[in-house]
Amino acid sequence: MSNHLSHSPLPAVGRSLVYLVVAGIAWGTAGAAASLVFRASDLGPLALSFWRCVGGLVLLLPVLLLRRSRATAPASVTVEPQGRRLLRILGTGIGLTVFQSAYFAAVEATGLAVGTVVTLGAGPVLIALGARILMGERLGRGGATAVAGALAGLGVLVLGGGSAEVRPLGVVLAVLSAAGYAAITLLTRWLGRDGGGVDSLSTTAWAFAIGAAGLLPMAAFEGLLPHTGRPLEVIGLLVYVAAVPTALAYALYFAGAAVVRAATVSVIMLLEPVSAALIAVTLLGEELTAATVGGTLLLLTAVTGLAAAEARTAAARRRAAPAATA
Repeated sequence: MSNHLSHSPLPAVGRSLVYLVVAGIAWGTAGAAASLVFRASDLGPLALSFWRCVGGLVLLLPVLLLRRSRATAPASVTVEPQGRRLLRILGTGIGLTVFQSAYFAAVEATGLAVGTVVTLGAGPVLIALGARILMGERLGRGGATAVAGALAGLGVLVLGGGSAEVRPLGVVLAVLSAAGYAAITLLTRWLGRDGGGVDSLSTTAWAFAIGAAGLLPMAAFEGLLPHTGRPLEVIGLLVYVAAVPTALAYALYFAGAAVVRAATVSVIMLLEPVSAALIAVTLLGEELTAATVGGTLLLLTAVTGLAAAEARTAAARRRAAPAATA
């Protein structure tokens, strides 16, 4: 794959952009499917997250086995020390478990639109703050302004929601979900500071396995099997969650993110909350108040601002690199 990309960069970038667009839209449907599962059965968010991990693992394993039978890991992948690989797998597994479970709980508590917007809006902000505190990365004036805008957006959502769709518990759960997402990103960035790539698909499969094992006791206590009068509908939704916004979306995201700039990825991933909000309003009948719309716009604008600040920082580093080596 790497040889092909080096000979035809434009088609590779275009294809990667398509991958990311499809992944963002697919992720936006996960919460909608969860909402329908909650409406059709008594399955809880922990049990749903457990079945998502199990389904994603079952679907990814044949891909990994097929790839192993044909060739080794991708050429860009380096061999990690055992302790470092264990830290990556455990950290990703725990972070993914918190991210998914808290997100489904947020959707159940405060609805699809608000739960998704807060999770995906707060994620980049927590990443920026975590990178500043833990790794000394500078925010800059643009980054600080974007963080302030995102916090303002969260404030508008929580304080301006009133008795409408916005519920404080759901917002807290969404922020917890964003923290899990941010932890995965920060861990990956910290471990990748010395260069070299890792097998993201294998790491994701291991993360699903850890998530399934960790969630099993809590999911069993919550109720592992759903009670419903519409079993075929619930089973179909569970299969969809495992196949499309899990196995397929993660595979496309990793393939696209390996080629496209991180700032561009951040902007494209805004398709997830946007698509989720459209589904929530048009198909699920959720109401968007003026405060919800205003807070959402502030959050999305802040994420776009963070991406722009990252792009400017990356460009400045590239300009400074030749001068440093001259």
